Parts: sequence; structure tokens; C-alpha cells
Amino acid sequence: MRIAIDIDSTLHDYWPQLAQAAKRRFGVDLPYEQQLTWDIAPLRREQLKVLVEETHRDDNVMAAEPYPGAVETIRRWKQAGHSVLIASHRHERARDATARWLERIGLPYDELYCDFDKVGHCIQEGIDVLIDDSPETLAKALEAGITPATLLHPWNRDLCEIEDIVCGKDWPALAAELERVLA
Repeated sequence: MRIAIDIDSTLHDYWPQLAQAAKRRFGVDLPYEQQLTWDIAPLRREQLKVLVEETHRDDNVMAAEPYPGAVETIRRWKQAGHSVLIASHRHERARDATARWLERIGLPYDELYCDFDKVGHCIQEGIDVLIDDSPETLAKALEAGITPATLLHPWNRDLCEIEDIVCGKDWPALAAELERVLA
């Protein structure tokens, strides 16, 4: 099978980086547990854009640590013959640092895609499963006939009540839930 996997809040815990940057730059607290929608209300769109660009600078990309079990799970999938596309809404200028980060953490993959039409690219590439945290992206994947999967976050918990979206509280749980899909 062909599996696409997001990076931020999917391969690593992105929220602490974003919250620290929001506090430092704008004096805004972003408690993870209170982030119940994909919109980040205390920040204006321009502020959020600045924070995303900051958190995607080379030094911040390289400092990220993968969620426990993520790399091991993906290694098992690759060893089982699955194809892995790392697909991120990161800007293309973050691509080189992202590739170096994936190498640093030892994550095997077949392709790295950094651009803003993730689901369109997944359709073009014949992706079977898309693992992402964004409710919008997960809904688009489902509409496109791609099996959506996610780690549970406050902003996507409601989606996990939909039986067609595969959910796990962490990577080992998500891997277990995806076993039937990938068999």
C-alpha cells in the first residue's frame, strides 16, 4: 500500500514549538488542551504565518523529536513493502532541513513533498492511507477515497467519532488500528 504521512503534530509534537513562539513573539498563551478547533483564535492570520515560518526555520526543524513509536512503526511498514510519502504543508524552503531531519531520526521514506496541495498530490500519487492531524485535510482525504488516519488531538477528536477515520492516542495505538487497513 501507499501511505502518506504529515509531519507537524503527526510525526512530532509541534504544539510546544508553536506555543513557545507565540508566547515569546506575541505574549499569547496557546494551551494545547484548549485548542478545540483548527483556528487559533488568539492570533491574527498574519501572526500565525510568522510563527509557522519561524517554527519551520532550519534550527527548529532539526530540533524536533519524533513521537515515541513513529519511526519504528514506519520502518516496519517499509520493511513490509509499503511505500511511504512524507507530505507536509511546509513551504518548499523548509524541504532541505526537513530531509536532513528525516535522515537524522532514521525515518525511511520514498518521497518528500512540501507544498500546499497535499491531498491533490496524494490523489495524483495513488495514496491509499493519509495520516494527518488537520480536520480539513482528513475530510478531503475521505472525500477523495483515501483512508484518513490521525493521532488524537483536541482539534480533531470529533472526527474520531466518525468510523471511517482511523484514530490512535499515540503511534503504537495508531499502528494497531491501521493493521487491518494495511493487511
